[in-house]
Amino acid sequence: MQGNKQQTEYQPGFERALLVGANLNHEKGFDKSMEELASLAEACQMEVIGTVVQNISAIHKGLYIGTGKVKEIKEIAQEKGADMIVFDQTISPMQLRNLGQELDLPVMDRTGLILDIFAKRAQTREAKLQVEVAKLQYMLPRLIGINASLSRQGGGGGGGSSSGGTLSNRGSGEKKLELDRRTIEVTLNALKKELEEVDKEKVTQRKLRKQSGIPRVALVGYTNAGKSTLMNQMVRIYLDAEDKLVLEKNMLFATLETTVRKITVEKNKDFLLSDTVGFINKLPHGLIKAFRSTLDEVKEADLLLMVVDYSDEDYENQLKVTEETLEELGAADIPRLYVYNKVDLREDAGTEFQMTEQGIFLSAKNTDMVKTLCKLILEKVYSDYVDCNMLIPFDKGQILGYLNQSAQISNTEYVEEGSLLRLRCSMSDYQKYQQYVVEER
Repeated sequence: MQGNKQQTEYQPGFERALLVGANLNHEKGFDKSMEELASLAEACQMEVIGTVVQNISAIHKGLYIGTGKVKEIKEIAQEKGADMIVFDQTISPMQLRNLGQELDLPVMDRTGLILDIFAKRAQTREAKLQVEVAKLQYMLPRLIGINASLSRQGGGGGGGSSSGGTLSNRGSGEKKLELDRRTIEVTLNALKKELEEVDKEKVTQRKLRKQSGIPRVALVGYTNAGKSTLMNQMVRIYLDAEDKLVLEKNMLFATLETTVRKITVEKNKDFLLSDTVGFINKLPHGLIKAFRSTLDEVKEADLLLMVVDYSDEDYENQLKVTEETLEELGAADIPRLYVYNKVDLREDAGTEFQMTEQGIFLSAKNTDMVKTLCKLILEKVYSDYVDCNMLIPFDKGQILGYLNQSAQISNTEYVEEGSLLRLRCSMSDYQKYQQYVVEER
């Protein structure tokens, strides 16, 4: 290793990227993963100038790839004028450091690239906090890895003291790393506390939505599957409000913030629709953890719309990634409706709305298809709901309070016998309080 070289750190703004992939034991889906890496780089405003691939049977402990391939990458990078090297795999702190020294260029792995995209796209205070927490959690072990290496080199100076290697007798570089580590830990703790306060606000908002008694539907799926397009189509049809539209762009991770819209399909029949951040293969665990409060919107849903890009030949694997991420979030048991989107981009797909055992096939750009989908959503979320009138005596305030939280009350009238409610409630609540059901007056 060329240990005397100073590691070159990545700085946002580089444009010319050379992509590197290590195909470990002929990994299934490797080619698609490399294509996705190129899309991620472009989403990060980089120019992809080339791709280098190595088939390996085992990971090199110090460099991830072989030493010969590292030399080849360096030559290609110099020839093509690369500003940085981007690896498709998540590289360990030691490997990143060694590669940076060997290549004499900034080195970024897939995780770092995704984090950088999120940092560029974050708009709200919550999203910025979540991304910053994830980035610091990613950086911390990389600093610690460098620090641990310097500790072994420095030994335990200080006159044979058993507590050798304290901050006072370390080299200046090691002391800086230690101070950097402490600074990150302090900043991380402060950001987590700030994020907890934001989370409390989100919990309150979700609680209020739950109390409304309106069914909740969440759009989930792989990034760029068309979730935002589908939401915007519903907003145009049923709200006719351009200011309620969400960002809709043909790029990875165009949407980071969760947006909720009330979609009224029929009179007194509506649902709350939420659009969430898209999933991706090898999505960093730190991002899932940092965005957990945002993704909790998924866990609170009564129905998940699993949006799939049917025009992508790898759609089955993308669906698998979505299923695995939902399981990690604890949302695997929520009822779901599979929506195979972008049928208009497939030559072998029909142009009509189709419903099969597999799911719904449509184009989110087609108004009639989306209207049909919304009617199916109503059937799903209101399948066990009952419209009725209930007369709750004044001394049964706890029942009235429960119905205010759990049912959808459209009208309340105070009569001599108590509170007369016009409401929609679940079949279980209807049967539970059937003694209070009255004919319409």
